[in-house]
Amino acid sequence: MRKLLIIAVISILTISIGGCSSKSEVSIDNAKLMKFIETNVVKNREVKLLGVEIVEQKKVDELPGWVVLFVNMKLQYNNQMITAPETFFVRDNVITPLVFDLDKNLNLRDEIKPTIKDELYNKEHLVAGNSDAKHKILVFSDPQCPFCQEVVPDLLKSARENPDILSVYYYHLPLEQIHPVSVTLTKIMEFAQKSGKMDMLEKIYALQIDPALSDETAIINEVKKQVGFSVTAAQINTKDIIDALKNDKDIANKTMVTGTPTIYIDGKIDKLREGYKDLITKK
Repeated sequence: MRKLLIIAVISILTISIGGCSSKSEVSIDNAKLMKFIETNVVKNREVKLLGVEIVEQKKVDELPGWVVLFVNMKLQYNNQMITAPETFFVRDNVITPLVFDLDKNLNLRDEIKPTIKDELYNKEHLVAGNSDAKHKILVFSDPQCPFCQEVVPDLLKSARENPDILSVYYYHLPLEQIHPVSVTLTKIMEFAQKSGKMDMLEKIYALQIDPALSDETAIINEVKKQVGFSVTAAQINTKDIIDALKNDKDIANKTMVTGTPTIYIDGKIDKLREGYKDLITKK
């Protein structure tokens, strides 16, 4: 029998699971959910909780009788609006943010992810491979993330060399607090994508640049110098570019993505980020 360790169980929600096996839905008192998050999750007094959006409710085989609740918390910090993803486990009148499987020594919040919707595999985000490829790969990445630089260029190359086996759908997730330069770099990458210059993605990943650089003109000049790609500030700051990057960030939040690179293969998270290699060798 599976042994579960449930930490920080809070019995404050009015939750009813009975009678909704087909939709996997629970009835939640939003005011109590907000109060729970304010008291037990958002503990920084300078951060204000403005609201909570339930992204998905999901039943899983790993936790019979429980429902996994994926939410986006709407926060305000120093007059800045922030969306932060969070996962909770609910059953009857109980909610907990952490559940451990003692038999497998796993934190289930790291294992159970939201459902990847088919709509995320769209032509706007297809950067390598054919849309009807045997395997679809979803990537959330920052070009200045060292781990991304190890994985993503080879993944893109593999998809271009095996277009009937792999297709890569790329979502920009610049980690602005760690790599300020990535904000401008992702704008340039998005412009390159919209211009059909997909090879620029790998070139941006190989760029030698100060991650802390934030001067847009200096970044544009460095990209031109190192990879020969010329853009203007006006070209990368259009409404289409800004909206596309905002959409990528929103999708990352709703998919509970908090780090890079995050990779899904055929809807399942690839924690080791090397699963695509096995798909090629099996061809």
